[in-house]
Amino acid sequence: MTGGGVFLKLRSWRRLGSDRQGVSAVEFAMLAPVMIFFYFGLAEFCQGYMAQKRASHSAAMVADLIAQREGITGGEIDDVFEVGELIMAPFSSTPMKLRVSSATRINASTVRIDWSRGNGMAARATGSTITVPNGLISNGESVIMSESFYDYDSPVDYMMPAITTFSHTFYLRPRTVERVVLLP
Repeated sequence: MTGGGVFLKLRSWRRLGSDRQGVSAVEFAMLAPVMIFFYFGLAEFCQGYMAQKRASHSAAMVADLIAQREGITGGEIDDVFEVGELIMAPFSSTPMKLRVSSATRINASTVRIDWSRGNGMAARATGSTITVPNGLISNGESVIMSESFYDYDSPVDYMMPAITTFSHTFYLRPRTVERVVLLP
């Protein structure tokens, strides 16, 4: 190679080093996978959070609808459970499990189940004991306890690859009577 050929080759490398065309495309190619990762992760998180909030609202609604009654039949409780399942829309209600119980405080350390019904899960045994938050009810007072369990399976399985179970428990005191009774 002659001296002029080396000079031309060196000059083309210098020109290539100072050329700024395509820098944006290279930066975009480096950032795009990270941005896509964050976008799909955030979308999946938001879907899971929405399912969790709906399951919570479902348990609260079941307790609220039953706490408004003076007495309720098993068929009416099943209707209330259907309302709880409708709240899950647009999510599937198939993995939803609900249970509602009425309990009365017997003494400072004992809260006994008066009646219980379950939808997708077993009812609590009548006469069994449960633990309620301190100061919620006094001796002789009753409470409606609603529980929901929802097995959320993300449709993307990107950030949440396994089934996540959301569980909620709500306690509401009867509104118009001392104790909501289960009618035959």
